[in-house]
Amino acid sequence: MQLFYTPDIDPANPQYFLNEEESKHCVRVLRLANGDEVQLIDGRGGFYSARIIDAHPKGTLLQVFSTQTEFNKRNHYLHLAVAPTKNIERMEWLLEKATEIGIDEISFLVCQRSERRDLKLDRLNKIVTAAVKQSIKAYHPVLNEPAGYNQFIKRPFSGQQFIAHCEDGEKTSLRSELKQGAHYLILIGPEGDFTSSEIGDALNNGFKAITLGESRLRTETAALEACFEVNFLNR
Repeated sequence: MQLFYTPDIDPANPQYFLNEEESKHCVRVLRLANGDEVQLIDGRGGFYSARIIDAHPKGTLLQVFSTQTEFNKRNHYLHLAVAPTKNIERMEWLLEKATEIGIDEISFLVCQRSERRDLKLDRLNKIVTAAVKQSIKAYHPVLNEPAGYNQFIKRPFSGQQFIAHCEDGEKTSLRSELKQGAHYLILIGPEGDFTSSEIGDALNNGFKAITLGESRLRTETAALEACFEVNFLNR
């Protein structure tokens, strides 16, 4: 299966031009030619089958002959809010793997103990897009600009809200709290964890404290564990 990401495709138009980047990959790397069949995803749930009419490295023309909407749509919505790691490669790894498993939205938190406060979202979006194509997902996760922790936790959210942290105190397992088929927002702290005041602020704003197990996990591991648990519990 040769899959291309086409976020600007019009489902009502049976013809579509691949952009130059995708066209070069199609013609010069994959060496596809007129008559070859390809698949397209629009990042909004659309999955298309098309045939190459004119294979050109600057703009390959396709004829769409099959369209599916809400392709492999999941029954829940997962929003992870995570403090970026100092080593950006760990965050890139997290985005890739979370996309493959299944995630809808990712926000980046600037916390009191954050060691990274700036991100190159263009590069991170490219990593997510590659993971979307690799795992044959028709929905492209949303990446949000970094936000201050205190402002973020006060934003309205319709669904279940959780904060995972390592401090002592009353916590419950995600399994015991999760309602299937719902919307979820899960906060994952920086490498030094959330501060006591940040945890208290989250609890005061409707978040429930959860544990992700007995092991002390790295930020990116904890975020991926939460992603896996949500998807597993919604099977």
